[in-house]
Amino acid sequence: MSVTPLQALPLDLLRQRSSTKWRSYDDDVIPMFVAETDFPLAPAITAALHRAVEIGDTGYTPPRPGIDVDFAAYAERMWDWTIDPSRIRWTGDVMMGVVEVLRAVTSPGDRVIVTPPVYPPFYDTVEEAGAVVERVPLVDDGETWRLDLAGIERAFAAGARAILLCNPHNPTGTVHARASLAALARLAERYGASVVSDEIHAPLTHAPAVFTPFLDAAPEAAAVGYAVTSASKTYNLAGLKCAVIVTGSEETAAVVRSLPWEVEWRAGLFGVIANRAAFAAESDGWLASLLVALDDNRRLLAELLAEHLPLARYRLPDAGFLAWVDVSAYGWGDNPSPHIRREAKVALHHGPLFGEQGIGHVRINVGCAPEVLREAITRIGALARQG
Repeated sequence: MSVTPLQALPLDLLRQRSSTKWRSYDDDVIPMFVAETDFPLAPAITAALHRAVEIGDTGYTPPRPGIDVDFAAYAERMWDWTIDPSRIRWTGDVMMGVVEVLRAVTSPGDRVIVTPPVYPPFYDTVEEAGAVVERVPLVDDGETWRLDLAGIERAFAAGARAILLCNPHNPTGTVHARASLAALARLAERYGASVVSDEIHAPLTHAPAVFTPFLDAAPEAAAVGYAVTSASKTYNLAGLKCAVIVTGSEETAAVVRSLPWEVEWRAGLFGVIANRAAFAAESDGWLASLLVALDDNRRLLAELLAEHLPLARYRLPDAGFLAWVDVSAYGWGDNPSPHIRREAKVALHHGPLFGEQGIGHVRINVGCAPEVLREAITRIGALARQG
């Protein structure tokens, strides 16, 4: 049975939103930078939040909010991943969870591996935890990106205590292969290191790619790994603070249970309510429609770039709604985004913020209506033709 693509909201309605995407620039700029999407909420989420407002359910998050059981059911349904709900905790957002786990598994001054080009807050989060960033870039073979396992092993052997994994990877959209994740788990176990895996984009994996939860990649992963995730990217809930921290063994679960009690209190009640509704089976149909829309857009972007920016280099992402595009051939400098925003009135994310591998690159959010994407790339193409 075919699935109808989810329709984005009209621009005049979107511009009434008060979030970062719609309040950072004037209305003549098409915002395609921050990771917010333009679709209506899943009906189950809307209903749950409406009911909470209706009855004034705006107090503190309860000590047992139920999201552990809901996420475990979601993981089983989506990825055939069986999790003990007692090994699932909650916090305000993914980066909060990451920094608290890093604090628990490293000491001040320890080195933590990141794999650029990578989500800019990774660098800040490692430093917030008191650790030092060690860069081991993804291997780019011209067709795909993958973890540099040899480089990661060298870093572990030299004393790095942890790796902050992005799975699926932001900004490239790479879904790491199970074999690669299993090899990483074995390396971490061999060198006594930890793996903290940000898996926030996992539900947005496009077929034929298959998402592998790090903790499920190999027996060794349960001993060394911590997964942190949320419904916030897939279901556009970033403003409603809630994420889950998942562990696979009693030893790692004990580490998370030992975190300050305030870590769980940072989860907002509306965030818990919305995440639970997102993880419910009644939202699965909405997700299927969203995936069709995003698949159409990632392919449309390839067509638009070929037509309007033929010198740009772009690979279809395995997951997500973020496209990593090399526009260095157009001579717009190391960081093309400000020039594009000023001259073409399209706001894209700054490539160099993801690491030096992002020089000459932009990140484009395709979680929008096809006509918005078409207008944005047409504008940038006109700028390219000006020379």
